[in-house]
Amino acid sequence: MNIKTAEFVTPKHPDKMCDIIADSLLDICMKNDPDSRVALEVMGGHGSVYITGEVTSKYSPDIKEVEKVVEEVAGKKELKVIWNVSQQSTFIAQGVDTGGAGDQGIMVGYATNETSSYVPLEYELARLLCKALYSKFPYDGKVQVTMIDKKVKTVVVSFQNTKNDELLPIVKNLIESEEYFINPAGEWTQGGFDADSGLSGRKLIVDNYGPECSIGGGSFSGKDWTKVDRSGAYMARRIAVDYIEKFKCKNVKVKLAYAIGKKEPVMAVALLDGYKETLVTEYDLSPKGIYKFLKLNEITFAETAKWGHFGRNFTWK
Repeated sequence: MNIKTAEFVTPKHPDKMCDIIADSLLDICMKNDPDSRVALEVMGGHGSVYITGEVTSKYSPDIKEVEKVVEEVAGKKELKVIWNVSQQSTFIAQGVDTGGAGDQGIMVGYATNETSSYVPLEYELARLLCKALYSKFPYDGKVQVTMIDKKVKTVVVSFQNTKNDELLPIVKNLIESEEYFINPAGEWTQGGFDADSGLSGRKLIVDNYGPECSIGGGSFSGKDWTKVDRSGAYMARRIAVDYIEKFKCKNVKVKLAYAIGKKEPVMAVALLDGYKETLVTEYDLSPKGIYKFLKLNEITFAETAKWGHFGRNFTWK
């Protein structure tokens, strides 16, 4: 018996709003200066949004632009915005300036033939359910799907501003399950930053492939492409998809590792179907090579933060 569970959250979940704010500010910097170095962390909740980190760019958003982004993402004007940002450390920059990675780290990419999007089935079902409900109820919310083998056993749905007798038939129409828990703690009308605090980089499993797949541990949002915990993870995913198509595998896991200031990874290996290991040698895995190959200059990063970073037809697939 194979039991798996995955969850998903809406763009109005407080953690996700922080991710979207961070990536929206990144987009502003990159649009005005493609060579921007950006590393932003966002925390929000209970009337305030705090943004800290580093921006080294020919264009850095002023406080009015920052407040506008926060207002658009959170849907509230009353939030107090604290903008506490400095330039990138010169000690980090000296390695990045030569084309090296912006940090050390391990990145994992994964692909499976369980779905057409090459992500795990339980993860894709949770994502599709959450998106469908959000289109009807554009508020804070989250879902969870548990499967036994290929059959859905339990569905959990908690959505702000919904009535259980209205929500249950909609959920049943979207996904067939043995049991449903609809707003199991009770109906609720207070959500987002009003109800809870949020933090960027806290929904790592939702951002990746669900809890059945290991991840490198680095977050994505608010970081430019020189930070390989983002660009390297995207490249690892692209290689995994390429390999699953090339070698006709059931699943592929790709592992990359970098040293700060060095162009080439210290590890680049793929595991095919869980047992056959092969070195990855046919790609330019330098940060600049990844940037060019994946056309990261064309990406609107705020869009990546909303519904998971993989299986959504980005250049890394």
